[in-house]
Amino acid sequence: MKQTSTTKISDFSDPDEAPPITQADFDRATFRIAGKPVSRAEWQAAAQTKIGQCNVNLDLDAPIVAHFKALAGDRDYGKLINDTLRRIIEGEHRETDLRAIVRDELKQRFGPGGQ
Repeated sequence: MKQTSTTKISDFSDPDEAPPITQADFDRATFRIAGKPVSRAEWQAAAQTKIGQCNVNLDLDAPIVAHFKALAGDRDYGKLINDTLRRIIEGEHRETDLRAIVRDELKQRFGPGGQ
């Protein structure tokens, strides 16, 4: 097996500290996708594609999927489902925030009993 580093923990004053990473370390890096060496540009493109994505398998009822496919037309129906769920979550937060604001205003104007 090829040794990848000659640095030992005893080389550092504090063994809990990781060694500093230098530009030379990055210059020597081998970029890989699925274990295969690729160019820096290919790796960066693949990394950008994955940023912000999280793949999850969900069991959705067939009528729900059919509904979103019909709404999406030529667009990505998965993205439409994601956007719809995001709007629902944001709406719930707005409703909760609005209720808290109204309660606070009522307390300030009418006291704790709201009278």
